[in-house]
Amino acid sequence: MLRLAGSVAASAVAARVAFADTAAPSKVPTPFDFNIEFPSDNRETYIAWMAKNRGEDPRFLRERFDRFQALIHNRDLWDKPNMRAFLMTPREEFCLKANWPQAYAHAFLDIGFGVTISGPHLVGRMTSTLNVTKGEKVLEVGTGSGYQSAYLSHLTDKVYTIEIIKPLAERTRATYDGLIARGYDEFKGVSTKNADGYYGWEENGPFDKIIVTCGIDHIPPPLLQQLKPGGIMVIPVGPPGAQHVVKVEKTVAADNSITVKRSDIFAGKIVPFVPFTKLDGDAIKGTHNM
Repeated sequence: MLRLAGSVAASAVAARVAFADTAAPSKVPTPFDFNIEFPSDNRETYIAWMAKNRGEDPRFLRERFDRFQALIHNRDLWDKPNMRAFLMTPREEFCLKANWPQAYAHAFLDIGFGVTISGPHLVGRMTSTLNVTKGEKVLEVGTGSGYQSAYLSHLTDKVYTIEIIKPLAERTRATYDGLIARGYDEFKGVSTKNADGYYGWEENGPFDKIIVTCGIDHIPPPLLQQLKPGGIMVIPVGPPGAQHVVKVEKTVAADNSITVKRSDIFAGKIVPFVPFTKLDGDAIKGTHNM
């Protein structure tokens, strides 16, 4: 079990430094498991443990730990599993090389194809809201860089993720396969698919939790249908560029009537997302907004 940080004071991301052309390619010395224990109460002991046991670059680890403390201070992380997941996920591996100096910045970053990787604070709060436990089946709509599913793989071994942009889906799958080859065994629990995520992944449903990382003006009925009774979905809902991130809780009564409870996880703050696009045949055309 993770030993949690004693201090949660906010700290800025470390000053920009020059990074090498490639992230650390070495084999991971200590594979991940759901009972892994490592220090998080001190930056230097965390960095030393991760460098030794996970083979990761201390420069990135330093920025990851600083961002971790900021996330706790801002209440974007609030439980041990999500704290562990954030500290174990090498975000830099899912960023473009040009953006490595900003890998842990509080910002959306370009990943090509007209889309972005969400900032750490947003990923932390959305995922913490899901309250994922080991063994639960989680669907992500909008694979993007792969960082969100990588984070989820430290919470459960059953992650399903859909990406509509075929070359991006292929690139991210290759990223996962490369990391698995280096010893990131947790990513073996991530199943990927190139498809229109509006319709979910019915053959692998129903899902305990669903997370949507693109904006839409309504909750897609197929996703709500594939969410288990008692399940939680987190989804950006609203007009283009003005979404609210909503927690959706689904309950089913004895008479099979369905109740959906909605709450805003950012207390009314607008958070703009890339649009929830749709497929027309094999081409991406328009969005799923009504």
